[in-house]
Amino acid sequence: MKIKPLAINFLRLFAIVLILLVVTRIAAIFIIEILWFKEVNYLSILIKKWQTQATLFIIVFSISSLYLWVNLYIANRWQWRWFRLKGLIRNTIPYLKKSDLKRNNDKYDNTLGKTYIYNYKLKEQTLNKYNSRIIQLSLLLFLVFACCLSLALIVLYYAYLVFDSWQIESSLFGSFPKILSNFKGIYPINVTEYLQNHIREVFFIGFLTGIIIFSKRFGLTVATIMCSVLFSLLVASNWSSVLQFYHPTAFDYYDPEFANNIDFYIFIFPILEIIFLWVNGLFTTSFIIIFLTYLLSGNSLSEGRFPGFSITQIRHLFFLSGMVMLSVGLYHWLNRYNILYSTRGVVYGAGFADIKIQLPVEFTLAFTATAIALWLLFKSLTGYKLLHKKIVSRRKIALFLLPLIIYFSLLFYGNLGSWIVQRFSVQPNELAKEKTYLERNIEMTRQAFGLDLIEAKIFNPKNQLTIADIKNNDLTIDNIRLWDTRPILATNRQLQQIRPYYKFLDADIDRYILGETDENQEKQQVIIAARELDYNLVPNRAKTWVNKHLVYTHGYGFTLSPVTTVSEGGLPYYYVKDIGTGNEETGNLNVSSPTIRNSIPIGKPRIYYGELTNNYVMTSTKVKELDFPSGDTNIYNTYKGDGGIKLSNYGLRFLFANYLQDLQIIFTQNFTSETKILIRRNLLERVSNIAPFLRYDRDPYLVVAETEGETEHHLYWILDAYTTSNYYPYSDPGDNDFNYIRNSVKVVIDAYDGDVNFYIADAEDPILTTWSKVFPQLFQPLSQMPTNLRRHIRYPEDLFSIQSERLLGYHMRDPQVFYNREDQWQIPQEIYGSESRTVEPYYLIMKLPTEKKEEFILLHPYTPISRPNLIAWLAARSDGSEYGKLLLYNFPKQKLVYGPNQIEALINQDPVISQQITLWNREGSRVIQGNLLVIPIEESLLYVEPLYIEAEKNSLPTLARVILVYENKIIMAETLQKAIDAIFTPQKNNDTAIVRPVEEL
Repeated sequence: MKIKPLAINFLRLFAIVLILLVVTRIAAIFIIEILWFKEVNYLSILIKKWQTQATLFIIVFSISSLYLWVNLYIANRWQWRWFRLKGLIRNTIPYLKKSDLKRNNDKYDNTLGKTYIYNYKLKEQTLNKYNSRIIQLSLLLFLVFACCLSLALIVLYYAYLVFDSWQIESSLFGSFPKILSNFKGIYPINVTEYLQNHIREVFFIGFLTGIIIFSKRFGLTVATIMCSVLFSLLVASNWSSVLQFYHPTAFDYYDPEFANNIDFYIFIFPILEIIFLWVNGLFTTSFIIIFLTYLLSGNSLSEGRFPGFSITQIRHLFFLSGMVMLSVGLYHWLNRYNILYSTRGVVYGAGFADIKIQLPVEFTLAFTATAIALWLLFKSLTGYKLLHKKIVSRRKIALFLLPLIIYFSLLFYGNLGSWIVQRFSVQPNELAKEKTYLERNIEMTRQAFGLDLIEAKIFNPKNQLTIADIKNNDLTIDNIRLWDTRPILATNRQLQQIRPYYKFLDADIDRYILGETDENQEKQQVIIAARELDYNLVPNRAKTWVNKHLVYTHGYGFTLSPVTTVSEGGLPYYYVKDIGTGNEETGNLNVSSPTIRNSIPIGKPRIYYGELTNNYVMTSTKVKELDFPSGDTNIYNTYKGDGGIKLSNYGLRFLFANYLQDLQIIFTQNFTSETKILIRRNLLERVSNIAPFLRYDRDPYLVVAETEGETEHHLYWILDAYTTSNYYPYSDPGDNDFNYIRNSVKVVIDAYDGDVNFYIADAEDPILTTWSKVFPQLFQPLSQMPTNLRRHIRYPEDLFSIQSERLLGYHMRDPQVFYNREDQWQIPQEIYGSESRTVEPYYLIMKLPTEKKEEFILLHPYTPISRPNLIAWLAARSDGSEYGKLLLYNFPKQKLVYGPNQIEALINQDPVISQQITLWNREGSRVIQGNLLVIPIEESLLYVEPLYIEAEKNSLPTLARVILVYENKIIMAETLQKAIDAIFTPQKNNDTAIVRPVEEL
């Protein structure tokens, strides 16, 4: 007797504990979010985001749940009921709410039951006249299982949509599909394979079907709540689109078909698609739920038949189906605009068949679906008398189904007609039919990717360089890149990591002004690499909680190498290197000269925020933090920065322990009153939590600069951020998941304090203007970026690569030339190591042909699709007021200009040079052919390729030779200067240089 109360008390206690755990978890998440955003000084952004999400959730949930509840309430009143009698062979009798029998009650005696059964049988014929036909068990089971399956699939579909929409995808090359691209219907699948790969989905479908059949009220209530929550989460997840909708900014362009400003497609059209997904799901699920409510009423499954739909039930279903058809009409109306993103035919965007056939079809379908919806809604008020008769002629049934027959006929024949026109009318006359639409595609794609801003010029190489020209371009020559990031990283990992827990994840190209006075200062292209701490590389025996979160807290220092200088033994030369070998003035790093010490403000180069700082740490504790190794000992330090959140009491410790799922935070005795916790230290994670509506470059780069108010810490990360959209009409995205992009923001992150600042790099971008209206406190003008940091901004390689790829075809403005691909370009190939690969964009310090001084540019060469000769090169400028400008230099088509492929072939087929390379490629070592650079100087071209030698094990590349190709000569020498001397001052030519004539290919 005591077991039952104990079990009940235990269950109550368990439920209370579970509720407390959930509540504390949610509270911890909310409070920590507030504290973190307050730390980074962007709390107002979080509050507006939460306000928008909460408002959308409440509105959508209220409307959805109210609509579903009202319909369920009506269905429960109008559904069939049954009367149960004990001891009778026939146990149940269906009846309606308005009949003379009251609600089911076991107190009715058998006499009353028998009397009712007798009267029911007498009235059965009459009842059937006012209902639809009786549905027998076989059809009833089919309908029930079909409805349950449809409902489960809809729930799963929206669950996937919600899951995808709540994922923060900040990488520029992540997934970012159009909203309605997910709404594609159901296609034939391999059932066995599907079941194996989607066991959880199959289990959910079976579970939902089971609870609906065995507990109709509970199962349908669960489905109703799930759908309401999913619809609300889906709309709330698109909070950024809603904010943009209320703060649109007009573009300078209009779409050529509907003459709408582009802001309609960027800011308004996505909201219309979200509304469609919501109302379509709401109306469809409500119809299925109510249909199931009626089908399962009257004890139909137990009786083996459904007594038929009553007049009121039919009118209710008419209303619900009318609402479904309204959403279908909205779908077809939106499809009128979706054809602007059509991929059918030769044109991206609406082509001839889309405009002439598909567009009228979509308009007709929208009108037809709306008319059917209005007819169904009207019939829900008046009823449909044809269904009152037990026997209905085929003609009358056809008349009843006529509206739906018309709709599906239009849908089928409309799409079939578009395909027929495309296949048999457009394709045989494609250029003539699609010319207008090709022009639209070319123009809009160029606008969306910024290709229309490219300034095109002619570059006619005369190859008449003299030694005087070389001297006049000495800054360009002195910055020809002999070292790229790969050999530098390989060398760093062998010589500069110092300890196994340090790691050089990446190296970046930048430029610094070196020199002690204004007279001798010059711009030098360098490679900089951050020495970060990767806790995963700590020896296993040292992987303790204290080490992970209190000791190994930060990386230290960096290496800085000129791109053109070689040290003894062919290794890279370092301006800054090592660790623990310098003094306080040089941040305990080894600096090569006083000039570098005076030009590079090293200070205290600690890296608490970086690309590898993925774990949370606690600072200012009783345990000293490892600063850097020095000889046989370690130097320790205590963090004194402004980053982090103070753990000033046990309440905060409990919240963070809950949030991070780490109980050690509560029980450790190493904390002090000044202890702070540093979370979200990874750069991409940090910025994407602040501004998830931007997309970010893959390559943040380290900058060493002295800014106002800073005395010791001078390391900053610069990260490029982009505004993108996939709703730009007629713009071809290529392999990207967006068809509009601008590099609108430069993000600066302090590597020590973690401060994040967003600067406007493109004030003319309408999307960024909209976000500036939404979050005016987030963005600062680029002029407010510290001057010493602004000198280091560069045109981002990711954006340049995308634009460069789009330019391969979209440099052609004439639609006929574009259609025939007469002047299609390609990115040339080069040999790197021993493998062929496409030439990547590369940074150079050089003087553009029409300019008077050297500048930092990003360059990419092109060759024609059918020939390997050089046809053009694209340059992006990065310095000062010229930042962001793109120049396209076209080479004369009638003149042969060697492309990278041809130069590589000349080098590898030369018998003397190839023999030397083969000699080096002996057992235990191999030759790596570095990046082939095309260097424009005056009105000439130099081709430079470094050769490295590395061991097969413990790779440590050394620069062995430099190959220089100019005009009709190939030179291989020990240094770049010797190669240049061999061409332009042959009397000073070193005997070690190999000079070979260039022969015709």
